[in-house]
Amino acid sequence: MGVYLVSVDGREWFGREEGGHGDKAAALNEELRRRGLPPYLPAGSATRARSWFEEKASPSMDGLAALCRAHLTPAEEETLLGWTVLVPVSLDREVELPIGSAYADETLIAGAPQVLALAERLARALDLPLDAIPETGGNLELTRWFLDGEASEAAVARPGPWADDLQAAFYVALYLRAARYALRHGCPITWS
Repeated sequence: MGVYLVSVDGREWFGREEGGHGDKAAALNEELRRRGLPPYLPAGSATRARSWFEEKASPSMDGLAALCRAHLTPAEEETLLGWTVLVPVSLDREVELPIGSAYADETLIAGAPQVLALAERLARALDLPLDAIPETGGNLELTRWFLDGEASEAAVARPGPWADDLQAAFYVALYLRAARYALRHGCPITWS
């Protein structure tokens, strides 16, 4: 069991059929217009990306919650953890939409630059060995690295605060890689 964090291509983002996000896309663009910002158009809207982001979130988040309380304000923790859609747009505050999402009655859209900055702060606090952790260019690459034993091996070879709670380290890496992927590929990321 668990939930998946996945990238959304342009067709899905603007799609109105089941599984599409067209209502969220339109509502987000209306809110961006209201804030005096340009509309958000995913990069390569007409074509499906050659790679995608997909990771499974199943470990306990208790360690991550404690880490957030130790290093982030409650508002920063909400920015990092509270979103249902992540977009590669800088948002001074999240966009709340009265539109249901996969696991919530409303949609909360956060900006990837803001989420990335918070995840990087936690990565520094953990001394997370980002050079050893996969960049996520394939299906469940990060999830497998943490859950199938490679992270445990790396923790022995490269001890540090990150190795004390591999579940918390997984989530920090997950949020960091998701934000970087969204920015690099110009696409939304959502829970599904």
